[in-house]
Amino acid sequence: MDLITNLWPERPSHSFVVLTTVAATFAIFITLRRYLYPRHPRIIPGPLKTVIPNLTKDEVAKLDYTPDYFPGARDVQTPYGSMRVYEFGPTTGRKILFIHGISTSCQTLTKLAYGLAARGHRVMLFDLFGRGFSDGVGDLPHDARLYVSQALCALASSPLSWMDGSTGGFDLAGYSLGGGVAVHFAASFPATVRSLILLAPAGMIRKESFGAVTRFVFTAGLVPERVLAALTRWKLQKPIASAAAKRPRQQQQQQKEGETKPLLTAANGAEGQEGSHGRAVGSEKAQRESNGTKHQHQHQHRASNPVSMATSEIQPPQAQESADRLERRVMRYVRWMLTNHAGFVPAFMSTIREAPLMGQDDAWSRVGTSRRAGTTCVILGQDDEIIDPEAYEEDALPLLGGRSQVRWRVFPAASHDFPMTHAEETLEELDAFWAEFPTAEESIA
Repeated sequence: MDLITNLWPERPSHSFVVLTTVAATFAIFITLRRYLYPRHPRIIPGPLKTVIPNLTKDEVAKLDYTPDYFPGARDVQTPYGSMRVYEFGPTTGRKILFIHGISTSCQTLTKLAYGLAARGHRVMLFDLFGRGFSDGVGDLPHDARLYVSQALCALASSPLSWMDGSTGGFDLAGYSLGGGVAVHFAASFPATVRSLILLAPAGMIRKESFGAVTRFVFTAGLVPERVLAALTRWKLQKPIASAAAKRPRQQQQQQKEGETKPLLTAANGAEGQEGSHGRAVGSEKAQRESNGTKHQHQHQHRASNPVSMATSEIQPPQAQESADRLERRVMRYVRWMLTNHAGFVPAFMSTIREAPLMGQDDAWSRVGTSRRAGTTCVILGQDDEIIDPEAYEEDALPLLGGRSQVRWRVFPAASHDFPMTHAEETLEELDAFWAEFPTAEESIA
């Protein structure tokens, strides 16, 4: 006790007070920094390692997205961690690789994958890092480079040859974020991609769609990561029913302003309505207003922050719809990931900051100059909360070479989740696209 007393002077000097204050402040700063800005491990183990082993068979079977959800499941060990890959369908048909969106697993592509396999094609899907049953990556930005590398790892894991350009290569389909990644893949490896299918693709979203404040919050790095993660987690727990509610309000407003003009023609030539088989494919946009007022008004109704943007993939179905409906199962699994996949929220946040969502003019332009006419197909939803069809026609279509080079379609009354809600129309559109497709020799740049 005397020793402690001797160490602490009865009347501390000014320098002693300053020194102890600085030391205490530094200690508090270090503690808060470690808490508010946590460092993630290089590999964040996924649910297959942390959760699934502790569940009974019955509990696993009750999950909305199970480890055996698709046939041909395999876990591929990569330098970034383990990734879940599925490959199934006849080996003699087309080979189609799917890349899914930002906030879900590859479960969103269920109907398209099974539909193509039933048509005699070989299908491959994988869970992006930090989603589904793939590990999270904690020490690298979740940008186009990471996800293109992951796609290469998936392709290399197949017992079949997918990337041999001399045999025609493979067909690449990307949805939402996956569309942005697919553009970068096709721009980097044009000779391997026989056809490029972009479903509501990210990459050319206009910055004003996010809002200046939101862009600053997510990209400036001033908001502590743990705080931003908590806000993100809270928002993802509540899929954007508000955005779904905007659609009828937007339609009412458009009716008032006389803006409800058909955006496309059906396959049988009847403008603005579905064909006899329930299929509507877009061939021409309605004439825009020259003053641009309509386009500015529509932007006000689209998602204005990146979390709302991302959760457009998991919009809640109508209350009367079955609990087994795909959209409901996807929504429930996203909530399950929030609790059971430690890599999900970090991957989501890094994707918002780093992934190819906006301003990817260079990659889109390289795709436009490297691909043959008729080998790229873009499908959009008229009521998409994120991907504005008019903005994309103005900004993205010219980069891809225009209508003479690209099959450009807009589904009426379809939102961002049309690969789930309008799967049959999408499959029929792909049938038509490939039926008119150039020969393999002509399609490879």
